[in-house]
Amino acid sequence: MPWLEPIPDAMVGGGPGDPATIVTSRESIRLALIAALQHLPPRQRAVLILREVLNWRAAEVAELLGTTTAAVNSSLQRARAQISQVAPTQDAVAEPTTPEQRELLQRYVAAFEKYDVAALVDLFSADAVWEMPPFTGWYRSPGDIGQLVATQCPAQAAGDLRLFPTEANGQPAFGMYLRDADGEYHAFQLHVVHITAAGIDHVAAFFDTSLFATFGLPATLPARS
Repeated sequence: MPWLEPIPDAMVGGGPGDPATIVTSRESIRLALIAALQHLPPRQRAVLILREVLNWRAAEVAELLGTTTAAVNSSLQRARAQISQVAPTQDAVAEPTTPEQRELLQRYVAAFEKYDVAALVDLFSADAVWEMPPFTGWYRSPGDIGQLVATQCPAQAAGDLRLFPTEANGQPAFGMYLRDADGEYHAFQLHVVHITAAGIDHVAAFFDTSLFATFGLPATLPARS
């Protein structure tokens, strides 16, 4: 498969509970998904997610993939070896817990809701990447991302977009809603946002609006007075 769709944190141990357990779980989910998406072949990617993130037994994974338990364990061993060489460290993946990081996300929301492209561009790191599954095209650099939003986004003015916060893959995420002619806001995209010390360096804007139900987000938001 060319990409993995996002998963709500609550479905893989990131919901209410002991704070330390939640942080550890989110870090594991995030690092595993980053490594799997970027560096592993499909079979190893599937085994890693099923075993390490979803905590399936090796026999269950073998049955699903039509292989043997020994082959699953071997794939997992090779995946772990590959991850140990290429996966980002926990220090390199910033959790939005500091006031500065939370402010950055608030500015991200405000930039879209005000449709302020210049303000949005200022939030990205120099090597930022924007992708939009299921489309295969992607954009690198704040300038190119800004041009994309300014020329291709169907929003035309402040108030055309609303963002609703959630969490996916151990990262901050937002359901984005687009105002229709009736004044209501309809599900448009699901943004999964990755933050580093230099700013936002990656956004995956998923166009599959069926994900809104998976994340417990409403399909529409009422018109604003």
